[in-house]
Amino acid sequence: MLRLEFNKLAWWYWLVADVLLMLALWVERDYFVAALAFNLFQLCHFILRQRSFTTFPVQVRAGYWLWLLAGLAPGLFWMHWIQLAGTSAMLLFGYCPLARMLSLLPWNRRQPFTLQFLLRTFLAPPTSGSIRDNPHLVTLHSEKPAA
Repeated sequence: MLRLEFNKLAWWYWLVADVLLMLALWVERDYFVAALAFNLFQLCHFILRQRSFTTFPVQVRAGYWLWLLAGLAPGLFWMHWIQLAGTSAMLLFGYCPLARMLSLLPWNRRQPFTLQFLLRTFLAPPTSGSIRDNPHLVTLHSEKPAA
């Protein structure tokens, strides 16, 4: 189901990032300079907005910018196609693969890392807000097994 969030500034930032990435991949590679500059601007804006370097929205934007930069290294250009697919999925459906990957890092999760947790992270439906707080992923260790 489509999830177009026209009323959110973050959604518009990702739309511009996606369009710049499309232009860089399909029209002219010089658009990568614009994509890097725009995403660095977005990252700085969210650092100022969140007043922290460590909040999850800042981590996602930093990861996106680093992925964009890494894809410029020789032999890693294919990473941009994955990035385009992920950004487009987030824009259209609210499913952000990068946020899900980052939510698995030790400082972003409250649950132990297991195969079940990994599968639930990537198979959970799109969520509003942070994937870290998605109720589909919360494991209650204090629950007692049914007798």
